[in-house]
Order: sequence, then C-alpha cells, then structure tokens
Amino acid sequence: MAPEPELQRTVRLTGVDLAAFLGHRDQLIADLEAQHPDVSFHARDEVLSLRGPIEAVRRAEQVVAEVLEVARLSGAVSRTDVQAVTKMVQNGAGAAAGRALGEPILSVRGQSVRAQTAGQRAYVDAIDENTIVFGTGPAGTGKTYLAMAKAVQALQQREVAKIILTRPAVEAGERLGYLPGSLEDKIDPYLRPLFDAVGSMMDPELVPRLLANGTIEVAPLAYMRGRTLNEAFIILDEAQNTTPEQMKMFLTRLGYGSKMVITGDSTQADLPLRSSGLNVASRILHDVEDMHFASLTADDIVRHSLVGRIVDAYTAYEERIQQRKDDAS
Repeated sequence: MAPEPELQRTVRLTGVDLAAFLGHRDQLIADLEAQHPDVSFHARDEVLSLRGPIEAVRRAEQVVAEVLEVARLSGAVSRTDVQAVTKMVQNGAGAAAGRALGEPILSVRGQSVRAQTAGQRAYVDAIDENTIVFGTGPAGTGKTYLAMAKAVQALQQREVAKIILTRPAVEAGERLGYLPGSLEDKIDPYLRPLFDAVGSMMDPELVPRLLANGTIEVAPLAYMRGRTLNEAFIILDEAQNTTPEQMKMFLTRLGYGSKMVITGDSTQADLPLRSSGLNVASRILHDVEDMHFASLTADDIVRHSLVGRIVDAYTAYEERIQQRKDDAS
C-alpha cells in the first residue's frame, strides 16, 4: 500500500514577540503537536514548518494562522487557545477563530481579559446584544469573570453610571444570626468572591473610592427589593440559590439604560426542598425578546484540564441516576 502523500507548509511568525509566542521550551509546539499528532512542527527563526498528510497539514496551518491572530490581538496565547482554535477549525468556524478569541474586553495591569473558548465568545457577544443574559454552566467556565469584565468595560466607556453586584445569602435566616460581628461581618463571606472579582478587574486603589461613592455596589440580593435600577450594569451571581420569588423580584428591578447578567450552575443549588429560581426562569422566559440564555459546558472550562474531566464524570453519573429513576417510574 502506497504511503499517503505528504505536504510541507511554512508560516511566517510575524507581528508577535517570537519568544513569548513559542513559550518556554517551545511549549506552543508541544501544544500544537498534541492537537495534531499526524503533523510535525519545527520552528526556526521566524518560520514555522509543518509536514504531514495533506489534509492534516492544511487544518494545522489554519490553526497556526488563527492562533497567531490571537497573539497579535491579545499579546499572548495559551494551551486553551490552541485547543479552542483547533475545535473551531474542525467545526468549520476557523476563519473567525483568531478574532473571536483574541479580541480583548479590557486590559488589566498589562494583561488582556478576553473570551478563551467559542462558548465564552458567544456568551460575551450575547451580553453585547441583549438587555438580560443568563449565563449557566459549571465552575471554571468564566461566567462571573466575563460578566464582571463586561461591567467594568461598560463603566469605563460611560455606557452605565454604576455597577451593582449581588448574590443570594442562602444562610440569611436564623443561622446567620449566630455568626459573630455586625451585619456587614455576617454577610461578608457570601459577598467576598464578588469583592475579589471586581478587585482583579480594576486598579486596587480605585476600587475603595468607587465603593465609597456608590459607583460600585456589592450587596445581598435582599437589598434589591423595592428599588428601580437605572443606568446600571447589574450582575446576579450564584443565581441557582434564588427562589422563584426572589428571581422575579430581581428581574423586575430593571430600569432604563440598564443591563443584567444572571449567572449560576443549576447542578449546584443549595436550596433545601425548594425549586431554583434560575431553573424556573429558564422555563418561563426562554422565548422572551431581548433576553438570552447562554449555556457554557465543560468544553469552556479554562482551569486545569482535570476540572473538565471531573465535571464530565459527575454529569455522566447524574444522568445515570436520573435514568434509573425514570426507568423505575
């Protein structure tokens, strides 16, 4: 049997810091080879050579070109970028991969904040195009982080006058009263992740001033009752822990010139014997105009690769349990 014809192609690595692009000990080459095992890659000076089966080389060449575009736009690339671009090329969306993943939302201390997967890019675009967006998915998919980046961007561009960050305090009943300290001390554990997130997006010296003058507000969900929130970017985090009544209350706070992003993971609800407001809202509001439901998956996790495999394993287990329940009934 005759060997499959091979193709050799070269890509000029221009417009980037070559050392940073290739990474320590040419880490980028290792990442490309992991995604394209049939293709050999060799970098010399500003030229990357690819050799292997014709179709495999053509796909790999497109991946390299789009990864290069990511680096030109954002200043850096990661293993996640290579994986995401490869998947987009395989799915026929490769022509837009570089711009989709490289377009920064904002820059924080010299580092760009941007979508790193196709799912994250769709989520960010949905926030731009809709007044209310629900972002659901497992931990590590960037739901809150990207929403926070869009909020800071909107504030910097004067599209809104303030940012409001809120989340339900699940323990806000009797047990919260047993905690020591003032009310602020009691609710701090529930709101600390939001403080940390906004602090990572802005100059640390600026954040206290914006909190003090009300430009940034971080408060429990219960504090939203009775208000109309105008000209604000409002983020409700951990929405799976809202009751249906709380979710309705929150959504109806929307005022003129405002935008809302609701984030949560429906598999992580901590409400005992109650329906999740997030799940109920997804059933009731799915077809309402100017609202969008973005579903992020394990493919969008940008933490350690093992996290995605853990999520997949739990999802498969829960599906088997549900199937057994359905069969028994």
